[in-house]
Formats: sequence, C-alpha cells, structure tokens
Amino acid sequence: MTQTDSPSFSSSDSQRGRRALTILSNLSYRTDKFNYYLREITFSISELLQLDWSVVTLYDQGYKILASNIELGDAGNKIYSLHGSLTGTVVETGKVLAITDATSCSQYGSPPPGYQAYLGIPLCTPQGKIVGTICCFHKQPRLFTSDEIEIAELFAERVATAIDNYQLYQQQLQFNHILEIEVQKRTKELQTAQAKLVEKERLAAIGEFSACIVHEIRNPLTTIKMGLNSFKKLDLSAVWKERLSLAFSESERLERLLTEILLYAKPQTLKLEEINLNNWISQILPPLREMPEATDKFIEFSLGMNAVIVQVDKDKLQQILINIVRNGLEATSVGNTVQLLVSNLARKNQICIHVHNSGEPIPPEVLPQLTQPFFSTKTSGTGLGLAICKRIVELHGGELEIQSNSSEGTTVTVKLPLCNQQ
Repeated sequence: MTQTDSPSFSSSDSQRGRRALTILSNLSYRTDKFNYYLREITFSISELLQLDWSVVTLYDQGYKILASNIELGDAGNKIYSLHGSLTGTVVETGKVLAITDATSCSQYGSPPPGYQAYLGIPLCTPQGKIVGTICCFHKQPRLFTSDEIEIAELFAERVATAIDNYQLYQQQLQFNHILEIEVQKRTKELQTAQAKLVEKERLAAIGEFSACIVHEIRNPLTTIKMGLNSFKKLDLSAVWKERLSLAFSESERLERLLTEILLYAKPQTLKLEEINLNNWISQILPPLREMPEATDKFIEFSLGMNAVIVQVDKDKLQQILINIVRNGLEATSVGNTVQLLVSNLARKNQICIHVHNSGEPIPPEVLPQLTQPFFSTKTSGTGLGLAICKRIVELHGGELEIQSNSSEGTTVTVKLPLCNQQ
C-alpha cells in the first residue's frame, strides 16, 4: 500500500542524518568522474536507508539507468522496464512516491521481481525541470520515515545538480567542437584568400617583369629571323640547309615560349557566353583532327549526356582543349585513340570534360607538378601549357584534375560549373 503516515522521529534517524551530511560533504563531483559520482550516491543511499537496491535514472524521451549499487549486466533494461510505471509516476507528478508493498498495490505498477518496497524521488534541476529519479527498492515490505525521505531528497538534489552541470558541460563541449570546426574552416578560407592574394601580386610582378623581358628579346629575335629568311635565297648545301632549318625551328620555339610567358603572366579576362557544350565540341573536332600530332591517330568524342549548357569563354576553352588533346596525342602510339567524354557531377553541380589516352602512365610523384609553371616532361616543352589551362579553368570557377595509372592510362578532366541541363 502507499504510505500516508510516517513513523515518529528516532535517535537513529538523527544519526543517519548526520551520517548523510558527512557523506555528502566528502563526495566530490567532477565532470570526468560523473558516472562514478552517481554510483557512489546509490551506494550511500542504500547504506544509509538500509535498502537492497538503489538506482539513478535519467528521463530524456525515455528512461535510462545512469547508476546502480548492484551490477545489472544485460538484465538492466529488462529489470528497468518492469518498474517503468512506478518511475513514470514520479517523473509525471514531480513528487516523492513511497510504497510500503508495491506487490499488493497495483495503482502505480509492479516493482522488479523479488522486490516489494519502493521509494522514488524526482530529480529536479535548479531551473525546475524533472530530469529523472532516484529509485530505491527493498525485498521486504517496509515503511519510509519522513527523515529517510528527506535524506533521499537531499541526495536527489545533489544528483539533479550534477546531471544539470554535466549536461551543460556536454553542451559546452559540443559548442566548443562546433566553434573549433568553424575556426578551422574560417582559418582555411583566410589562408586560401591570402594565398590567392599573394599569387595575384606575384603574377602581377611576373607579368610586369616578363613583358619587359619579352619585349627586349622579341625585337632582336625578329631581326634574327629576318636574317635567317635572307639565307633561304642562297644556294646552300644540304648540310647548311639542315642547319638553317634547325635555326628556324629553334627561333620559332623561342617565340612560342615568349608568347606563352606573356599569356601566363598577364591578367586573364573572360568573355562569357552560354553554349551547348556537346554541339560546340563537335564543331571543334575537325581542327583538332588536323593537328600534326594527330597524324595516324584518332580522336573520338562520346556523347555521354543530353544537351548541356555552360557559360564559358569559347576561345579560351578551345585553347584548353587544344593543349590537353595535343598532350594526349603526343602520349598516344600510332593507331591508338584519344577519347573525349562529357559527364556530370550532380552533387557538385559541375560538368566534366574528360580527355583520355592509353599511353604510358605518369609517375605519381610527377602528377602534382604537371600544372606548375615551367615544369615539363617533354624536352621541347615550355612547361606553361597546363599551367595556363589550370589558370583559365579556375577563372571559370572550375577545376583541372589529372589521373594516371598503368591499367587505365591518363585522363585529364576539366570541371566547369553547370549552367543548365535539359
């Protein structure tokens, strides 16, 4: 039955009260020992009130045992579900529930098997929120004195404060974690912005210097080429004709280098317009197939998607494809094929132009360097082609990616923002 009257005060109650105060004064709550602290509470209550079993439960859209003075093992949830209605009453009413013999009083539900007396104390935070209970069970029927209930309430107050502090601590940890991630994100953004600013300033300095140097070299180079042209009118032997041809070839390579240096160093501007990417690539295939590097080789374009609309600078995009396809052709053996394919990255809202060749794979340690200015694996290369391509792609808000392995060959991918897909 439910208790209505409590026994009178006794000297043992007074001693128990002093003992409770001593225990509470010696209990030290620390966040990193939260579970240990709660477990000590259950042992102390069971000792002071001479009860068989005490537990601390947390209510958060369901009940959970936080601490117990006896080992529950796998039976913890099963045992708990049996006294859920008793505990539920304490949480719902926010009041103490003391029952001398819960097995003969079905009003509040049944205790766990083997237990009869029940004492439930609500855990109320300083903000007035009920967050759980301290539940005590005894195997024999017994009355709970008012002093015993006060002692249990005293412990419950400490437990409620500890739970509240612990939850606040966890929230602070979560907030600190989110703040740390945000700081890292912002720091990375600032570093990226700073790197871009430094790169912009560096390119401006290089551009100014390069323009001066290129001008100083190009003038005498033009004079040299005019002199070489005059030698063509002479009747030269085969050996001298070969040397003259080599001189012309080297002077033209030097002129291409000067042009690419200027192209890389000067600020790039885009003349954007919307194009149907598939149709546009189909239109530039004939001039690609006419390149000297395409002799006895093939270029195939696979329509991997429906009509794709992108906003690009057509001339600069053509410059990119010519450079990448030329590199692919140079790496491809006679009779083999360079493949072009358009696909999309739905999650990033990007369109991809893949240029694949089955030539010799590029070593992994070389891949990151391919888009660095003045790095080239070709003896006659300037090392600026892919660097220029990368700058133009990034200026479009895209990415340039190179993958290579022995089983699949090499694929250069140009990723551009998708304007519209029909």
